[in-house]
Amino acid sequence: MIRPLMLALAGLLVAAAPPSPAQRFGALFRDVQMRQIFPDSKTFADAEPRRGDAAILAAYRRCDCKDDAALKAFVLANFNVPVAPAAPPPSRKLGLAEHIDALWPQLTRTLPTVPAGSSALPLPKRFVVPGGRFREMYYWDSWFTMLGLQVSGRQDLVEDMVTDFGSLIDRYGRIPNGTRSYYLSRSQPPFFYLIAGLSKNAATLAQRTTWMRAEHDFWMAGASGLRPGGARARVVRLADGSLLNRHWDDRDDPRDESYREDAALVAATPGRDAKAMYRDLRAGAESGWDFSSRWLGDGKTLATIRTTRIVPVDLNSLMYGMERSIADNCRILKDAACVATYAAAADARAKAIATHLWNAAGYYADYDLDARRVADGRTAAMAYPLFVGLAAPDRAKATAQALAPLVGEGGLGTTGLKTGQQWDEPNGWAPLQWIAIEGLRRYREDALAKRIATNWLATVDREYAASGKLLEKYNVVERLPGGGGEYPLQDGFGWTNGVTRALLAAGYAPPR
Repeated sequence: MIRPLMLALAGLLVAAAPPSPAQRFGALFRDVQMRQIFPDSKTFADAEPRRGDAAILAAYRRCDCKDDAALKAFVLANFNVPVAPAAPPPSRKLGLAEHIDALWPQLTRTLPTVPAGSSALPLPKRFVVPGGRFREMYYWDSWFTMLGLQVSGRQDLVEDMVTDFGSLIDRYGRIPNGTRSYYLSRSQPPFFYLIAGLSKNAATLAQRTTWMRAEHDFWMAGASGLRPGGARARVVRLADGSLLNRHWDDRDDPRDESYREDAALVAATPGRDAKAMYRDLRAGAESGWDFSSRWLGDGKTLATIRTTRIVPVDLNSLMYGMERSIADNCRILKDAACVATYAAAADARAKAIATHLWNAAGYYADYDLDARRVADGRTAAMAYPLFVGLAAPDRAKATAQALAPLVGEGGLGTTGLKTGQQWDEPNGWAPLQWIAIEGLRRYREDALAKRIATNWLATVDREYAASGKLLEKYNVVERLPGGGGEYPLQDGFGWTNGVTRALLAAGYAPPR
């Protein structure tokens, strides 16, 4: 009875979660976003009201705000609008590792309380933000950031962030995409078991395991009673009874932080159900790969997005890692029932991945729920089964061979398709470098691991020498800054700092 009770309590907490700015301000929010009063849709989503919602809405009903100048004046009179954050100062004097170490204090925030009406979620301890327009703590970004913090000697910040993530599970029954009210309807790739594993405080093992089990409950909500061929929220049961996960979002309206972009895309796609399309866009954001040809029905056009009809190999690999980690912790805690439950779940998931997420051409891939077969697309996500250690040796070797063509002179790419989306060619991202390198090393594919690491570091080092900055993403085909996506290139940058610092500490170096 304990687990259903925890699920019920989690549901109550989520139901009590604060509404987002779009839900609170309705027509005002829609007008500001659709008329593009601010170039970045995230600006108004992060604005803080200067008085109560009711008073602002009453004033707006009286406002003659037909022209954009009047509407912007109304917003500035009633909200504190965030200004563009100052970029870290360029540095060409420090070495790359020393520069990253100096960046951590600039990216560290403390937010135990928030102003009334803010979309920000308070956190009890210090945390590190990615940088640029990203003014809050993000879920999967943080694990890669924390890898760098740890080798920089900042275990104090690592412990604080573990506590912060646990506090989110306590309050909301989940870890949201980021620490804003508008992110609460979705999560991100479930790296918390790895985040929790970075703690060196043995006394908190039981608490961390409780948090991990609560997160597992969130991802598996709806599994009970789900029949073969059915899907509910983030859980799917295939025809043979295999239980796997997909990405989802509890809302089916435009994302607050990309409101105009979502609404305009849906309006331009009259043949699709609007709510389903919004859900697929949101689910794509939960995946972290927002956006990629992985989620597109025609492989190239965002209007064909169908994220919720895809069973991702990376998500299910992480779920396997979570289940195995919970079982391992429970073994230390001498909880035999817990060990049996989660070890069985991990074994069943490993079997399902081996059966349904393996392409006979020789690599791991996503499963298409509509086609009822494994996808043909080769993406960097194929490295995840190696990273979590569930691949058979022969399949790991074949996957390494299939991964090699995605490696450019600047590191590992995402896919081999050019779509203009930021999680497609030519972009490479820090988290995927680390996943692939560690996965390959785990199976002694050291030559390819070293090639990815040194090529990636060469890209980061080249841009650092040119501009004194570390960027969110890079063009790994030509060793240039990255591009594409819904917003301009960001610098700072949390996970690039973390992965670069960890690779340097592991003995890799850019070629000279």
